[in-house]
Amino acid sequence: MNEEDQYMADFMTVFQRLDRWGPGSDADSLQALSRLPAPPASIVDIGCGKGFSTRLLARHTDAHIVAIDNDQSALDELSTHLAAEGLDAQVTLRCANMTELTFLSERVDCIWCEAAAYVVGVDQALNQWRSLLKDNGFMVVSDLVWLSDHPSPEIVEFWESEYPDMQTVDKRLTQMHQAGYKVIDHFTLSKQAWSDYYQPLKARIAEVKASLPGSVAIADLEREIAMYERHLGVFGYQMFVLQSAA
Repeated sequence: MNEEDQYMADFMTVFQRLDRWGPGSDADSLQALSRLPAPPASIVDIGCGKGFSTRLLARHTDAHIVAIDNDQSALDELSTHLAAEGLDAQVTLRCANMTELTFLSERVDCIWCEAAAYVVGVDQALNQWRSLLKDNGFMVVSDLVWLSDHPSPEIVEFWESEYPDMQTVDKRLTQMHQAGYKVIDHFTLSKQAWSDYYQPLKARIAEVKASLPGSVAIADLEREIAMYERHLGVFGYQMFVLQSAA
C-alpha cells in the first residue's frame, strides 16, 4: 500500500464509524428550510454523505428527493435509515460524482448541499448547478468562510493548506449575485453544529489512535481539531439560502 492509499485507509478507519462527516445540525438545517418562500416539490441533495439532511428534508417536506454521494457505503447506511423510518419511497439514492450530474433529466425546485460544495469549488458549483434548477428555483448551500478580517497567521496558514479557496462572507455573496442568484438569507452555523461533528471525531481518534501508530491522517485530524478549539469564531460555516434570478 502506497502512502496515499494508507492515508485514505486510516482516514476512513476514523470516519466510517462516524455519523456526521462535516459540521451541521438539524436545527441549522431546519432554519434554512424555513427560509424558503415556498415548499419545494423536488430536491437534489448533493454530497449527502450518510444523509442527515436527506432524512430531515424527507421528514419535513413532501418533496421527492434525489440524494447523491460518491461513497456507496454511506448511501447503503442511509438506505437502511430511510427504510426504518418509512421514508424510502420518498428518496432516490444515486452513487455519483457531484461534478457529473447529467443523469438528472428534469430540473428541480431546490438544490441542497451542506459542507460539500467546496469539493467542486463553490463558485463553479454556483454556476454549473444553476442549470439544474427550475425558473426561480432555490439553492441552499453551506461553506467554510472567514468571519474575521484579522485572523492569526497560524489559522491562515492552516486553512491556506486545507482550503485555499476559503473566502469572506462578502466575497461569497458577491459571487452568488454574479452567478445569477438572489440571496434570501444567510447565517453562521451554531456552535452546536461544530460540536456535533468534532466531539464524536475526537472520541473516535482516541479510540483508534493506538492501532494506527505514526498515522499521518490521524496527525492531520488532530491538528484540525486543535485549530477548531483555538480559533472557532475567526472562521465558521455560513449557510446561504438562494433563489435563481429569473
